[in-house]
Amino acid sequence: MSDLRKIIIDDQEIEVDGAMTLIQACEQVGVEVPRFCYHERLSIAGNCRMCLVEVVGGPPKPAASCAMQVRDLRPGPEGQSPVVKTNSPMVKKAREGVMEFLLINHPLDCPICDQGGECDLQDQAMAYGVDFSRYREAKRACDDLDLGPLVETHMTRCISCTRCVRFTTEVAGITQMGQTGRGEDAEITSYLGETLDSNMQGNIIDLCPVGALVSKPYAFTARPWELNKTETIDVMDALGSNIRVDTKGREVMRILPRNHDGVNEEWISDKTRFVWDGLRRQRLDKPYVRENGKLRPASWSEAMSKAAEALQNRKVAGLVGDLVPVEAAFALKQLVTGLGGTVECRTDGAALPAGNRSGYVGTARVEDIDSARRIYLIGSDPSVEAPVLNARIRKAWLKGADITHVGQHIDLTYDVEQLGAGNRYLGRAIKEAKPEESAVVIVGQGAISGDSGAAVLSHAMQLTEKLGGKMLILHIAAGRVGAMDAGCTTDGGLNAALDGAEVVYNLGADEIDIAGGPFVIYQGSHGDRGAHRADVILPGAAYTEEQGLFVNTEGRPQLALRAGHAPGEAKENWAILRALSGELGNALAYDSLAQLRQALIAEVPHLAMIDQVPENEWALVESVELGAGKISGAVSDFYLTNPIARASALMAELSANALERRAPKVAAE
Repeated sequence: MSDLRKIIIDDQEIEVDGAMTLIQACEQVGVEVPRFCYHERLSIAGNCRMCLVEVVGGPPKPAASCAMQVRDLRPGPEGQSPVVKTNSPMVKKAREGVMEFLLINHPLDCPICDQGGECDLQDQAMAYGVDFSRYREAKRACDDLDLGPLVETHMTRCISCTRCVRFTTEVAGITQMGQTGRGEDAEITSYLGETLDSNMQGNIIDLCPVGALVSKPYAFTARPWELNKTETIDVMDALGSNIRVDTKGREVMRILPRNHDGVNEEWISDKTRFVWDGLRRQRLDKPYVRENGKLRPASWSEAMSKAAEALQNRKVAGLVGDLVPVEAAFALKQLVTGLGGTVECRTDGAALPAGNRSGYVGTARVEDIDSARRIYLIGSDPSVEAPVLNARIRKAWLKGADITHVGQHIDLTYDVEQLGAGNRYLGRAIKEAKPEESAVVIVGQGAISGDSGAAVLSHAMQLTEKLGGKMLILHIAAGRVGAMDAGCTTDGGLNAALDGAEVVYNLGADEIDIAGGPFVIYQGSHGDRGAHRADVILPGAAYTEEQGLFVNTEGRPQLALRAGHAPGEAKENWAILRALSGELGNALAYDSLAQLRQALIAEVPHLAMIDQVPENEWALVESVELGAGKISGAVSDFYLTNPIARASALMAELSANALERRAPKVAAE
């Protein structure tokens, strides 16, 4: 039951929930209150005192608006609504005093600080501070921390807002950061000098309101006003996190999160944030053809004619990779089926049922996890398959959700009842399940990719039905759901598609080894496994270099925009397929991306619902006996799951560090 209260903020009367803090109530009426330690997704610390306001009739001193609730205010002597002032002389003097104290030990680093130009302390010192200081003593200095290869520290700049400590403890679920000492000796530090062990640590760079925590790979490369900013979608996992790509000239300089409450809130994983150096390395920037067993550079016309010659009058199989936008997958399907061939996107052998969207997407939204009272993880390790989703599950656990895991033992950032890896444990979970409307069953790719994948999926759906809850298929490939929507499937799966194929058109499928025999045309952005096996290479654009639709793991279509241009002679993926169809004398029926989208939406209408989650009709798949198999994981190395990540030097370093951290410790003799 809501507890509505009327209050007056700067002569504006507003009715708000009594549980709201004053700083939130001020935001409701559009009044800006400065803050450093307060963050709406973290617990309240109340230690920077920048958000002071005056409560009329209260104590004769300003109050911290982040730590006082509306229900704590007393009405006036005749029952009038409580009055809060945010711009009175008392508040102005208090803010100037707080700012003066904050700047006592802060160094004058702005010209060389990476936070310069987008620094909360700079902005608020200009807006609310004074133009002098009465402090004449020497400034304090402290040692920098080594937090690893991602976060660079300049701890002398730290104002002890503790945002980084609260984020790592509450959201990321690690306990390596804290504050020691008192008074002038107080400082943020890491436990025994440890580096941070989390896939989410880069978010503390965004949270830090000063230049104490900055991006190590981005350091000293650009200023914010030099960058072109493009709002787009991430493809490093299937969650579809909303991101902003900042470019300088033709190069991506950094990737930052955008707020989207329904998908990633305002967090992104470290892989999403730091993979941009992989966009520069090992790029395919010109066509190649294989001659006498070796690849050599060729012109577009030569490569196209060789590909067209190979495709004619032969049995063709098309493979759709993990990072392919829906438009390119749809164009490939039309091209290959027009030649009498088959197309397959389930390159890992996952038992995803074609045509049954509740079976390959599920019925749950990512937001449903927030209110779930019971969560089942089946063959899924969300900490590496979707770290941002994992943080959401942790949030539900902190609210009291019970979590059960079926599959290989995993270490998560919350308490889990681990049943075991055998299929029989899934059967046991179904027997013991009690109806729970707010339950969410999360099925991982590892669970449905093995020999018993179809059986596991059918039993996961039975478990969901018994609970009366919702199911979410946690994909690891960003392009998979969109390709399934576009119908890029073959009866019998991957083996049936490749069986007897004389030509394989490989559209960015780098996670599969194609056996010797068929002629292989590879279209992709990086010189990875697929390019090594190719007889013709057609260089395509990466996800930051073309517009495209991506459908995330909950079935939400989202639009990725182009932040820069592909290098060299590389082209947009749909355009290559359109040009090749013309070379074959059977041109596809569109000449622009807009026309292609119209044809796509005519066939798959729900793809027009940008940023909405279509309702999926619940339909059980055919029941299959579980057998005696085991449920395995889907990701062996979080940092090296796709060609862009494998081209990144930083991802290679992170992968090596993770491997070293997991290695058993050997005592010194």
